[in-house]
Amino acid sequence: MRKLAFAVLLICAGSPASAGPGAGDFNLVNGTSGAIGNVSISRSGANNWKPLGTARSPGASGSVPFKATDCAFDIRGDSGGKPITWAGVNLCDAKSVILKQDENAGAWVDYDQ
Repeated sequence: MRKLAFAVLLICAGSPASAGPGAGDFNLVNGTSGAIGNVSISRSGANNWKPLGTARSPGASGSVPFKATDCAFDIRGDSGGKPITWAGVNLCDAKSVILKQDENAGAWVDYDQ
């Protein structure tokens, strides 16, 4: 009986019904050295962009009201006339997403959970 209960627990733990609520509201921080304009978001790989708000100056942050069942998203914006995409951003359980960018390293995010 214990083996059966353990097997059921393992099956439920891996099912989508037991997954968390998905992505929620988060704070978006411009951690780059330049202003970011035309900020938008899309489910990762979907290329279905929705605007996130106005341009953000370096160091600026703002709350983003957001709800989705998925966790992985792409965020894009323009900086210095060049497009930047932060791919595969995990928004589940993230309180703040800090957008970073470097000429040599590319674009990445830091999280404050």
